[in-house]
Amino acid sequence: MKTTTDLQQSGLLKKFHTKCTKAGISADEKYTMIGAFGHDSSRDMSVQDLLKACDLLDAKLNPQLAEMDKLRKQVIASIGGWRRLLAQTQDIDKIKGTACRASGFNEFNKIPKTELIAVYHTFLKMQKTFKGATAEVKSELETLTYLN
Repeated sequence: MKTTTDLQQSGLLKKFHTKCTKAGISADEKYTMIGAFGHDSSRDMSVQDLLKACDLLDAKLNPQLAEMDKLRKQVIASIGGWRRLLAQTQDIDKIKGTACRASGFNEFNKIPKTELIAVYHTFLKMQKTFKGATAEVKSELETLTYLN
């Protein structure tokens, strides 16, 4: 009887080989890719390795999808950095909710590229402003403490 991991791995193996075919990867290139994960055969690859390999192939098959994924991760990081400065929790659902409210869209994955870029830069600027204001307040407090 196959375990859940075995079933997942066999499904990912099929997915991996299908994506290789769609991407036009030769047998030698496939062998090189498998070797980059430290294996001689795709059957020896772990579920995590197969997922990473499939993600790499997805990026090759659809570069726009990879670009949007990168932008979403940047937005998550910029909002997470802002929340960290405010000593708030780093909950992914709250971060995505903030991004949705900031962009005016109901679903995080439906936010278009231009809005993702705008939200990303907005939260980076807010971080920079907050850090600058904090440094200024600290400087003023040190000056007042010195005078007293």
